[in-house]
Order: sequence, then C-alpha cells, then structure tokens
Amino acid sequence: VSIQGMVNDKTIFIFHCIATFLLVLLLALTAAVFLKSDLTDWLWLQDQNSCACGKRLSKDNLRALHRLNHSVEPFLTVNTNLSEEAFRWWKHMQHEQRDFSYYKSTVHKLFELLPPVADHGEPSSDSCRTCAVVGNSANLKGSRYGSLIDYQDVVIMNAAPTKNYESDLGTKTTHRVMYPESTVDLDNSTLLVLFPFKINDLQWVIKAITTGFYGRSYVPIKFKIKANKDLVSFMRYVHEIWLKKKGDYPSTGFMALILALQICDEVSVFGYGADDDGNWSHYFETLKSKNFKTGPHPGKHEYAIIDELAQNKTIRLPCTGRI
Repeated sequence: VSIQGMVNDKTIFIFHCIATFLLVLLLALTAAVFLKSDLTDWLWLQDQNSCACGKRLSKDNLRALHRLNHSVEPFLTVNTNLSEEAFRWWKHMQHEQRDFSYYKSTVHKLFELLPPVADHGEPSSDSCRTCAVVGNSANLKGSRYGSLIDYQDVVIMNAAPTKNYESDLGTKTTHRVMYPESTVDLDNSTLLVLFPFKINDLQWVIKAITTGFYGRSYVPIKFKIKANKDLVSFMRYVHEIWLKKKGDYPSTGFMALILALQICDEVSVFGYGADDDGNWSHYFETLKSKNFKTGPHPGKHEYAIIDELAQNKTIRLPCTGRI
C-alpha cells in the first residue's frame, strides 16, 4: 500500500509538472503573439517616420501607372465647369431623367449654402501628409490596426460603424465618405465627403442642412444631418482612367482611395478586398449569403489595382499582408 501510494503521488506530481509546463507555454505563446503584433506596429511606424516625404508617391511610380492626374480636381466647386458629355455619363449611372440645365440650377442653389471652394488644405513642402484609407472589409475584424490608423494625419473612412471596433479601426476620422442612403451625423472635426450619384443626392444636401429632406429611396434617408460639408465629383475620371470602364461605376471605397492619392503624400490602405473565403463581406455584420459579391462595382478589378499600387510602392499595406 505504501509503495502504491508513492507511485500515485509520483504520478500526480508528474501530471502537475506537465500541466504547469503547458500553462506556461500557452501564456508565453499568447504573449509572443501580442508582442509580435505590437513590435510589427512599432516597426511599421518607425519605417513611416524614417521615409522621405513622397517616397511612396514618387514620380517614377506614378508615371509608370499612367493614371494619376493632379489636374483633375476631385472636389466640386462653384467654378466647376462640367461638360454636357460628362453629365450624360453621370446621369446614366442612376437613370437620371432631368436635363443638364436642371443640374446646373441645382448646383447653383447648392453653393448658395456651401463654401465656393472646398478647403481640404494643401500639403506643405516641408512636411509629409500621411493618409489612411479605411474600407469596410471583414479583413478588419480582429486586425488591431487601430493605432496604425490613428497615427496618420488624415483618416478617410466609409460610412460604417466604428463604435466597439476601436481596436481595429481606431478612434480618428477626418473625412467620412457617404451618399444619402448611408449618412450618419458627424462631429465638427470630421468632414462629410459626398459622392453624388444623381441630382436627388445634391438636393438632399440642400434640404438636409436646412429645412429637412422628405423623400424615399431603397433605404430610409436621414431627414437632417449634422456635418461639415465637402462635395466630390470626379467619378468619371476614376471609372474611365483607373478602372477602364469596368463595372457600372466605382465603389465609394475605391473613389476614397483615389481621392487620397490626389491630396496626400503617403497613403496607407486598410480594410479592402474579399475575406479568406472569397466573400466580399463587412466587418460589422454576420454574412448571411455565402455568395456575397460586389454588385455593380468591379470589386476584383479594384482590388487588383490596389495590389498593383502596393507592388509599385505607391501605397502602403500593413506588414501582416492582410488589407
């Protein structure tokens, strides 16, 4: 009995040692994962600090792409001279029935309320304006990119929820890309960047910031909105020059990226592309359809261009390889 008790005690001791070892190993591995992530983030930021301004947008890179044209003004202003040909292209997207003169009358009313020229600031010669363009791909979930995104001077984000996703998306947004069906109220530090797809979208701005908008669409539209206002109208340039007319029209996320290339010295991209299963799902929702695609937008082609820009070092992607 004594010998058997000693054996049992020895067995228990061995199991206890093994369990302790496995627990320590698990804790060490967990710490290593987080330390590696934090170290990767730190190295990424140090690399960004050490880069010469404009390194990512070097003339050689952009010349090779034959796409970026700084003479194209992304922001609609009181002096924008839209051609009838461009108007016909634009009205085709949403089957707009009203004519060119009605459009011009609407724009005239719009700039009775808005500043004549959008003030997005110009990069100075002695500083480097860094920008983060944040999409809404499911790839963002669990990414812990928040600190990297907040570090940038300009953060351009889609109209998707950020509350409870701060560790992945950060807490900073300087420009929020929207259209009427996706609007949310903004604070005074965030600029509304509107991509109008039809004359109703321009009329919505006029009414939503004054008397209130009454109208219907495929989803409910906000009656009024609190926001600083900037308008963007360079869809045709993005569709024809960058996308070579693929798809019906560009996604707002892709237009936000090209906007960043127009106004920033260095651009970092987060949250674009399909998930690991090839579905174009969002970080903030549970995917119901396992065959979720990009609708009228040429998602695969847009992502291929993003990959090309990264390969040419025109934009930065996170070091993990996930976007």
